[in-house]
Amino acid sequence: MLYKNLLACKIFCIWNLEEEPRSNGSAQSCPVLKLLSNKVGNILCFWNAPKKYRRIDAKLETKLMELKRSSSGQTNFRSINSIILKFPQYKEGLKEIKGVFEQCDEDSNGTIDRRELKKCVKKLQFHVKDEEIDDLFDSCDVDEKDGIQFNEFIVLLCLVYLLMDSSSSSRNMSKIGTPELEATFNTIVEAFLFLDKNGDGKLHKKEVVKALNDDCPSEKSPSHVTRIRFKEMDWDRSGKVSFRQFLFAFLDWVGVNTDDENHTTER
Repeated sequence: MLYKNLLACKIFCIWNLEEEPRSNGSAQSCPVLKLLSNKVGNILCFWNAPKKYRRIDAKLETKLMELKRSSSGQTNFRSINSIILKFPQYKEGLKEIKGVFEQCDEDSNGTIDRRELKKCVKKLQFHVKDEEIDDLFDSCDVDEKDGIQFNEFIVLLCLVYLLMDSSSSSRNMSKIGTPELEATFNTIVEAFLFLDKNGDGKLHKKEVVKALNDDCPSEKSPSHVTRIRFKEMDWDRSGKVSFRQFLFAFLDWVGVNTDDENHTTER
């Protein structure tokens, strides 16, 4: 228990650290946050979300609202610290997708094009229409390079998992990885639902502030850190965050690509 608390404290401090004051009063940039800001900042240049994203986001909102109602507000998470503590677990669980990505990337160029994605979906026996595959491709290809990179592929699979019915998705997850991968997707969805206080399938700034601060005052984040975290998710500055946007920011927080040069996304 002591080890877990120390680990959570260490990760929480890194996650909250933005700038350290120098002795002369000026600010010293934190390398960890600088790296994170550079990665997320490049995403923000694509913040004008086209209409083609909206179909997927609307379906996701409906599904998430259903899950929130069915859970009656019950969650295994009691604070943001309990989510952060699972970051290493998320990272390890999501690594299993790498093998599937490499199989689908037939020409081994580091990205999956539309043709490869459709073949991959068929091979995995996901019951998804071609139009839905195109929507998923467009919504996850955030840098618009007409190719799905590794972290984008993780987001895409998580979206498919969420949109499919539970019995079918469980069956298909067994083709991708172990039950731990399915559990990882489930806990990521639960983390989103923890932040979605009003259960409307998207995140609002007030909800995120409440989750980061009010739910556990002893773990309260500085106000500027809370603003930064929300800004990293809110690409279009609309004040609302979709599950898809949350996933991309979440993967950067967890550090899925930080130790994998072959799949690091240059955004």
